[in-house]
Amino acid sequence: MESPGRETTNAVAATVQASTTALDIAPQHGGATPPGEVIALDGPSGTGKSTVARALARRLRIAYLDTGAMYRAATVAVLDAGVDTADSQRVAEVVGAATIAVSTDIDDRRTRLGQRDISEEIRGDAVTSAVSAVSAVPAVRVQLVEQQRRLVGSEAAVVEGRDIGTVVFPSALLKVYLTADVAERARRRSLQTAGDLADLAAVQHDLDRRDTFDSTRTDSPLSLAPDAQVVDTTHSSIDEVVNQLVDLYRSRTAQGATESSRSS
Repeated sequence: MESPGRETTNAVAATVQASTTALDIAPQHGGATPPGEVIALDGPSGTGKSTVARALARRLRIAYLDTGAMYRAATVAVLDAGVDTADSQRVAEVVGAATIAVSTDIDDRRTRLGQRDISEEIRGDAVTSAVSAVSAVPAVRVQLVEQQRRLVGSEAAVVEGRDIGTVVFPSALLKVYLTADVAERARRRSLQTAGDLADLAAVQHDLDRRDTFDSTRTDSPLSLAPDAQVVDTTHSSIDEVVNQLVDLYRSRTAQGATESSRSS
């Protein structure tokens, strides 16, 4: 399957406008993207979400957007400015003045803040500890949700995050919520970040902390969309999960084609 408008997937720099008020980002028809173009992949850390999302985009030959990288880039900007993450007004101002650049090209995984490549920095402990607080600021979410919709545009895309199916693209063709046993998530996360299983208890504690924070925040919490497919990855390989999602995607596209032919 060819990706429509793939030539538009070069890195796009986003200068978001500062906002200090909580604006309305209630579910819409996914901005400029026609319903049916997006595969929304949500879920907490350690479920294999990023790996699965990239593999799925490659398999289907469509665009890919990691919204988490955008929130992490915003967090780098806040930390660089020395702003207290509890000061929502200053956080919004800093993020509003930042130039965050990401790409929907699966082969370009760079994340930039201004002219600086922060692809490695956004995965560090300092950013991981602060990103939930920054991403909970309503004005920050308004700014970045708008940019996420603009980045995807009219492309077919796999978009991963924590509120994709509920807020960013609620009319997505396929909504998937990945989950896994927290002990397995901690094991995966520890191997990913430290390369060993030295301190699983600390990693699991951090996952629990972030899950609670993200699922209880007032604005765009981590939650399961009513029409999402729940996929438990605890005992599945990446290939098994991707195969399952490809089958779901093909089923949805076939269903959409049938409904379209009936209405024409």
